[in-house]
Amino acid sequence: MISKTAMITICGRPNVGKSTLTNALVGEKIAIVSNKPQTTRNRISAVVNRGDTQFVIIDTPGFHKPRTRLGDYMVNVVKESVADVDAVMLLVEPIANIGRQEEELIARIKETGVPAILVINKIDTVEKTELLEVMALYSAAHDFDAIIPMSAKNGEGIDELLAELEKYAQEGPQLFPDDMICDQPEKQICAELVREKLLLCLDKEIPHGTAVEVTRFSERDNGIIDLDVTIYCEKASHKGIIIGKQGAMLKKIGELARADIEAFMGTKVFLQTWVKVKENWRDNPNFIRSQGYNEE
Repeated sequence: MISKTAMITICGRPNVGKSTLTNALVGEKIAIVSNKPQTTRNRISAVVNRGDTQFVIIDTPGFHKPRTRLGDYMVNVVKESVADVDAVMLLVEPIANIGRQEEELIARIKETGVPAILVINKIDTVEKTELLEVMALYSAAHDFDAIIPMSAKNGEGIDELLAELEKYAQEGPQLFPDDMICDQPEKQICAELVREKLLLCLDKEIPHGTAVEVTRFSERDNGIIDLDVTIYCEKASHKGIIIGKQGAMLKKIGELARADIEAFMGTKVFLQTWVKVKENWRDNPNFIRSQGYNEE
């Protein structure tokens, strides 16, 4: 029976592995993953139950220099997520250099006084001597409560990390039901899985100028889900690229997304996709809010 909860934020630079770690902790895919930066746009709270403790893991967007109103929103989400939690995980790569983004996050951690765990990800890519150098460098920059080397990709260090996080759990009621693994609505996760495939299949700036909206989500009597999705892009030329020659690119995106959505929903999904142009939507506060990026 759950008698303790721990609210934990994961923060770090773009593309450091925050969403991969979130998925590894939960054991299911709830946060989208891409090798392109700025993949996560919103806070995703993952729920992990272990023994008598419920962990609520807040996966934040990568900390970067904003260039649009949406970018401003994403950076504010990171700053707010570091406050009012039981502990923060600063996720870094095993590189013996502290970049400007890490320096800003460490400064924010010092400012709030929140307990902080340094999580060094991707340790499967370096030698042990290099790892010791990274640990020494960050230890000199801040007095971290713990340092956990791990590989989110292959699961190495997950148990050690959860054991460390358990130290910050507070006595209190269960926040989420046993069968709930994420506080995002199913519609939102389906939209994010489509956006992940846009990031996977499209080049350069195009996928960052896209937004995905689920316009219909209905379940038939036989359990099949009908899903209508609109992909917004910023230019007519981008629309042509997303659709592709004779619709080939949009078909590929749809097929890849449907496979992941069916795995997540546990049922067959009938997915239909449309592409619409919405110029400069990333600088349109009303449209940003309509897509669920609220600043409260």
